[in-house]
Amino acid sequence: MAAAVSAGILGRGRGHRILLLCRTWRTFASQTDGEARVMQVLKEKFPQASAIKVVDISGGCGAMYEIHIESEEFKEKRTVQQHQMVNQALSEEIKAMHGLRIFTSIPKH
Repeated sequence: MAAAVSAGILGRGRGHRILLLCRTWRTFASQTDGEARVMQVLKEKFPQASAIKVVDISGGCGAMYEIHIESEEFKEKRTVQQHQMVNQALSEEIKAMHGLRIFTSIPKH
């Protein structure tokens, strides 16, 4: 197993910053509990998704995630609307997060 240490500075208003430090042990082939939980919610909320990828980019502590979703459900929606759909689907999980990167797309036929 490899040790992962992640540090980031998150903005919290003018002149205020929070230093986030996370140290976890994980293999990069394994999925964290947080990744699995977010993945399950997204699979339930986006049943037409052809691809879903969830990565804990905070080093495994669950503070920040990067999400990629490819789904027909995003068809004819602007990017901001697609991201709002993801935010709404993860509304409970987001409460425990410090950051979220969302990438959405429509399958190419």
